[in-house]
Amino acid sequence: MNPLPIDAVLPDLRAALRSRHEAVLEAPPGAGKTTRVPLALLDEPWLAGQRILMLEPRRLAARAAAERLASELGEAVGETVGYRIRLESRVGPRTRIEVVTEGILARRLQEDPALEGVGLVIFDEFHERSLDADLALALTLNGRALLRDEPPLKVLLMSATLEGERLSRLLDDAPVVRSEGRMFPVEQRWGRPSQPGEALEPRVLQTVIQALADEAGSLLVFLPGQAEIRRVAEQLGERLDGRGDILLCPLHGDLDLAAQRAAIEPAPAGKRKVVLATNIAETSLTIDGVRVVVDAGLERVPRFDPASGMTRLDTQRISRASATQRAGRAGRLQPGACYRLWSETQHEQLAAHGSAEILQADLAGLALQLARWGVGDPNELAWLDPPPAAAYAQGRDLLQRLGALAGDGSLNRHGQAMAELPAHPRIAHLLLRGQALGLGALACDLAALLGERDIGRGAGADLHGRVALLAGEDRAARGARGGVQRARQLARQFRSYLRGPASDAVADPQHPRWLGCLLAFAYPDRIAQQRRAGGADYRLANGRAATFGEPDALMKEPWLVIADLGSRQGQREERIYLAADLDPALFDGPLAEQVSRQELLDWDEREGVLRAERQLKVGELVLAREALAGLDDEMRARALLGLVRRKGLELLPWNPELRQWQARVALLRRLDLAGKGDSEWPDLSDAALLASLEDWLQPWLGKVSRLSHFANLDLAGMLQGLLPWPLPQRLDELAPRTLEVPSGSRIRLDYSEEMPVLAVRLQELFGLADTPRIAGGRQGVKLHLLSPAQRPVQVTQDLASFWRNTYAEVKKDLKGRYPKHYWPDDPLVAEPTARAKPRR
Repeated sequence: MNPLPIDAVLPDLRAALRSRHEAVLEAPPGAGKTTRVPLALLDEPWLAGQRILMLEPRRLAARAAAERLASELGEAVGETVGYRIRLESRVGPRTRIEVVTEGILARRLQEDPALEGVGLVIFDEFHERSLDADLALALTLNGRALLRDEPPLKVLLMSATLEGERLSRLLDDAPVVRSEGRMFPVEQRWGRPSQPGEALEPRVLQTVIQALADEAGSLLVFLPGQAEIRRVAEQLGERLDGRGDILLCPLHGDLDLAAQRAAIEPAPAGKRKVVLATNIAETSLTIDGVRVVVDAGLERVPRFDPASGMTRLDTQRISRASATQRAGRAGRLQPGACYRLWSETQHEQLAAHGSAEILQADLAGLALQLARWGVGDPNELAWLDPPPAAAYAQGRDLLQRLGALAGDGSLNRHGQAMAELPAHPRIAHLLLRGQALGLGALACDLAALLGERDIGRGAGADLHGRVALLAGEDRAARGARGGVQRARQLARQFRSYLRGPASDAVADPQHPRWLGCLLAFAYPDRIAQQRRAGGADYRLANGRAATFGEPDALMKEPWLVIADLGSRQGQREERIYLAADLDPALFDGPLAEQVSRQELLDWDEREGVLRAERQLKVGELVLAREALAGLDDEMRARALLGLVRRKGLELLPWNPELRQWQARVALLRRLDLAGKGDSEWPDLSDAALLASLEDWLQPWLGKVSRLSHFANLDLAGMLQGLLPWPLPQRLDELAPRTLEVPSGSRIRLDYSEEMPVLAVRLQELFGLADTPRIAGGRQGVKLHLLSPAQRPVQVTQDLASFWRNTYAEVKKDLKGRYPKHYWPDDPLVAEPTARAKPRR
C-alpha cells in the first residue's frame, strides 16, 4: 500500500473506538479516510467478525469506493468488500465491508432496527449533510439505544469540513480524531468580478483554454449541472478539434459506468484529461492526475418551497468551505493551480459553509419514514439540525392527502405499503394505485420516468412520448440512450416490488387516458385547468399558476396533470416542463376521491348580489356549479358577514360624525386602561367590531341581498346601542363634541388623533391662562392656534408657555399681516373676540 496522510492517525482512531462506541474523524479530502479506515478497523477485536457498513452520499462514489477498497486487498468487488446502490448490488456471503448509499441504510434500518450482524456504521463525507444521511444517523442512534446492548453497535462520522466539536456533542461528547492531511501548495488565480446574469460558458471556455496553455497535467472543471457540462463539452470539442492529446471527460451521476470510470482513471501516457464535473467531484471521489482546477463557483441544489409545496433546483454560489475543497483537488500529488471565476472580494462575501439539505428539502419522504418508525414528532430523535416545522407539517399533510395516515396520525395499511417501497411517497402511491387498477406495468414505467432525469429533453412536455421511448416504440436520441436504459432497469425493479392481483382492474388498460390518471394519483395538487381554450396558462389545484414557456402540443388540452414544473426567483408563475393530458370524466371514476362537494353562499363581485351554489371542486379548481334555491338564513348571514370581513368595515355607511363618536369612546377606554383598571368602556375599534360581527351586525342583515343595501343600515343606532346606560350621557360629559372658549364660541373637538385637537382662532383665547382639559381633567387637548384667515400659526399643548415665551413673536408677525385686527400686548388681560376687534 502507498502511504497516505490518514495512516498517521489510525492508531488514535483505533484507540478511540476501543474506549467508546462513537467517534468523529476529521480529515481533508485526499487524506485517504475512505480507502484506509474500513480496512484498518476490519480486524479489531470488538468487531468480532461482524460487518462494517460505510455510507456514501452518491451511487458513483459508493461504487468507486468499493472498487478501490477491493483493489487494496487484491480482490474483486463482492468478496470481502461489496456495495449496494440503487439498481445494483455486488455483495457475497464473505463480504465484511458493505459500501451503501444512505437511502439503502434507512430502508435496512426499517426492516432491522438493531442492525444485527453489523458492528460498525461509518458515515463518510458527513459534512455534505444530505437528508438521507441525517435520517439514517437519527434512526441508527435511536435503534441502537432501544434494541442494541451486546455486542455494541459503534458509529463513526467521517467529515472533511464539518465542525467536529458540534458533531461530538450530538454523539454524547465522542472523541474527535483529526488528520492534517497532506496537500501541496495550490496557487490561487482570481478572475474578474462575475456579474449577475452573465453567461457562464464563455468564461469557462476561455479559462480552460488559458489553463491548458499555461499549465501541465489534467484539469478538473467544476460546473453547476449537466446542462452546463454538455454545452461546455460541445464548445471545447470544437475549439480543441485535432488535439488528440486532450481527452474531454464529463462526470456526473447519470453517466453509464464506462464513462464514469473514464473520467476517474488516470489519463493514458502522453495525454491530458479535462474532466467536466458537478460537485460530485468535490469530496466524494478522487480523480487521478489532476493538478489544475477551474472552478465556476456555482452549484445546483434542490430547494423546497413550503409556500408552493414544490421543489425546484436553484443555482447558487458555493460556500468558502466548498471552494477550499475544490481547490485542494489540484494539490494532491504535486503543486497545482486553481482558477476561480470570481474575484477575491467576492470570495470574502461567500457563506462560510453550505446549508444542510434537511433545512431546505421536501420532507414528505422523511415524514413517511418516521411514521413507519413509529415516530410522529421528529423531536423524539437526535438531529444535528431538526427538521423545520413548516416543511415537516407540509410533508405530513401530503401523506394525509395520499391516504397514508389513519385518524390518529399513524400509518394505515396503505401508508405501510407506501413506506416499504423505495420511492418518494407520491411515486409509491402511484405504484400501489396503479397496481390495484391493473395498470402496474404502466405505473412502473411512469414511476421510473419520474424517478430519473428527463429522457426526452427538447421533445416537448408530453409524457406520452417518454413512455413510448421506454417501450421501444420510438428511438431515443443519442444522448438519452443511457437514461432510457436506467429508466428501464428502474421500471423492472419497481415491477419486482408489485405483487398480487389487481383488486379493481379497469376494462381498457391500453387506453391512453390512464397515464394522466396515474400521474394525478402522484400529484393531486398539480392537476391543472386551462384558463382559456388553446392558451398557455393553467391554474393548479393548489391555487398556483403555471404556464408553457413556448408553444406545446399539450396546449390543446383543457385539463393536465403536471409532473415537473419550476420557476426562477421572483417569477409568479411556474413553468411547465413535463405533463400529461387528463380526462375530466375520471373524476366520476378512479379520481372521485379527489373531488369535494361544497355548498357556497357568496357574493358575485361583478353583479354585486348574493349567489348560492353547489360546487364540485378538485382542490381550488371548480369542476361544476349548480344554483341553490331557498337560501338558509344562517348561511345567508355567514356569507354577508364573510363579505364584510373581506372588504372591511368601510362597506358599512360610516360618516365623519360616527367616526368621531367611535374615537371619543376609544379615548375614554384608553384613559381607563392607562390607569391599570378594567375599563367600563367597551372596545369598539374596527378590529373588535370585525371580530364580533355576529353579535351586533348579524341581527340587522335580514333585508340585505345586494351590495347597495348596506347603505340603508342604521349603523349609528347599532353602534350606539353597544354603549350600556349611563355611558351615552357620560360620553357627552367626559368627551364632549365641542368646547366653549373665552369668546363664547363653541368649537368642535377633533378626536381622530391620539390627543384631541381644538383648532381655534388665537384671539378667541385671550384671557385663558391654561390649556383646556377634558375627561374630568385627565386629558389635555392639543391647540391649533389659527390666524384670522383660519390658518395654523402655532401648535401647542401648553398655552401658558405659549403666552409667556412665544406670543410676542407671533403677535409681531400677525400684526403686520392683519393690521386691522386686535393684537394686545398682554393677552391674559385682553378681551377675547371672534371679530376683528372687541365690541366697544
